[in-house]
Amino acid sequence: MGLTERFTAHLSMLGLSAERVLVAVSGGPDSLALLDLLGQTRPHHGLDLVAAHLDHGIHPESGVVAERVRTIAAGYGLPVEVGRLSLGPGATETQAREQRYAWLEATRARVNADFILTAHHADDQIETVLMRVLAGSGPAGLAGMAPYQGRVVRPLLPFRRAELEHHVSSAGLEPWHDPANSDSRHQRSWIRTELLPILRDRLVETDSNLLRVARHAGAERAAWDAVLDELPGLDLRAEKAGISVAAQALGNYDSTLTQATILALARRAGCPLGPSRAQRLISLVRSGASGDRVPLGAFWAAELSFGRLLIRHHNEGPAPLPWALTGHEGSGAWGQWQFRWHRAITPVQQERSGLSAWFTLDPLTVRAWIPGDKVRPLGGTGRRLIVRCFQDARVPRSSRESWPVLTGTDDIVWVPGVCRSDARVPPAGVEALRVDAQYA
Repeated sequence: MGLTERFTAHLSMLGLSAERVLVAVSGGPDSLALLDLLGQTRPHHGLDLVAAHLDHGIHPESGVVAERVRTIAAGYGLPVEVGRLSLGPGATETQAREQRYAWLEATRARVNADFILTAHHADDQIETVLMRVLAGSGPAGLAGMAPYQGRVVRPLLPFRRAELEHHVSSAGLEPWHDPANSDSRHQRSWIRTELLPILRDRLVETDSNLLRVARHAGAERAAWDAVLDELPGLDLRAEKAGISVAAQALGNYDSTLTQATILALARRAGCPLGPSRAQRLISLVRSGASGDRVPLGAFWAAELSFGRLLIRHHNEGPAPLPWALTGHEGSGAWGQWQFRWHRAITPVQQERSGLSAWFTLDPLTVRAWIPGDKVRPLGGTGRRLIVRCFQDARVPRSSRESWPVLTGTDDIVWVPGVCRSDARVPPAGVEALRVDAQYA
């Protein structure tokens, strides 16, 4: 069975049912192989593909590479998202990787893609496992890269670098070979170009043994993931951009079990977490107060909120600028929130904490809430601080930072999912402006 047929079979086993995926394309042979395989097998998988390339601004030819990726992707009839940074030649591997994944995640959210597909393959896995052995990683880390990690999917993990390069050559594609990939000053490159050849020369089963280590560790990691759904009192819940559990139950476990559970929770959420930060989370659940937060790096944070430990991905930066809902039909995004509006008949009763609301046909604006903002709750009396409404709705403090409100001429008329105001409420049965909000 050829590479294309094996790829098709493996992709179907991954169970991707998303309508849209973002394909990370660096321009190297691995990512071009992924792009071509996805392009060739579109009749089988039916995914809506969007190519994404980030120019890190490190190599002087990076702009040329970006244009080459744009041209190749266009040849498959795919839309292309291209970003540019100015990291400069002194940037480290870690800096480039963190900036790349932050940009890919932001782009995924902006184009409404469900997953990010990367071109990591079996040789990358071998290098990763060896790197982690040398770094003293724990058993879960020795599992290497998972096929799924949060929103990231790696459909090439079963395939070797040599067969991917052969596929690219046979397809007539011209890849870019990043000089950093063979620069031994970078740890991964040193392992690839110097250490692994020595090990392979002495121990011919080096590759298969390292992959076996990854399988054994992966089985243990999968077992811990399954345990999360069985531990008494943990009450595991999926949250917006994260995961949460009952803090008291977690804190009552012995220290070894608490740490192992926290590490498994972070992996379930897609958060990279080591033992030292896990210890900080143990302190948080055992002695922290509601609202306390612990930064976890790479846009992740943990928070103690209303008796629960929340591990979630957050977006740094200022809140989006206000914008108006223009016309009587349309859609738009405000940060991670999506809004759609159209004319519709007002129901007899509106839900105070719903994600849909009906308004009189007057101008509306979406903006960030400001401390001190108040709203007159539908069916209530008087004006109430929005922060109190958040508390009543048990919205974690970290989530409030990026929560929108809708305003009329003067007053706040809606906090989506939290509180509908008594202002701008049309009579039942008349045509009004229906607004639907959704957190992406």
